[in-house]
Amino acid sequence: DKTVTMKVASTAYTSHVSQTSATPFIGAWGDDLKPGMKAIAVSRDLIPKGLTRNAKVKIEGLSGEYLVKDKMNKRWTNKIDIYMGLDNQAAKDWGKREVTITFEKKETK
Repeated sequence: DKTVTMKVASTAYTSHVSQTSATPFIGAWGDDLKPGMKAIAVSRDLIPKGLTRNAKVKIEGLSGEYLVKDKMNKRWTNKIDIYMGLDNQAAKDWGKREVTITFEKKETK
């Protein structure tokens, strides 16, 4: 495996229908999203770079590891969306910022 570090744009989202879909607690791969879990959605261009389903990601300025559990709309590139459960205020406080992320890219055989 190879450690990858990159800068990406970041925003935050919650499990409210207005921000997601008719099934706001289910990620694009079918994973359950539960308030309190450390999860992110990724722009689809980042998936081939190693941010695949369940990849573990460290985000500058946040503690712990986040799991890739969701995919963003095709219109976004080089971006992650940090899951904030039902906390609209936390998502608004995060706003938009550039962050450095680090993850292990699995070697393909």
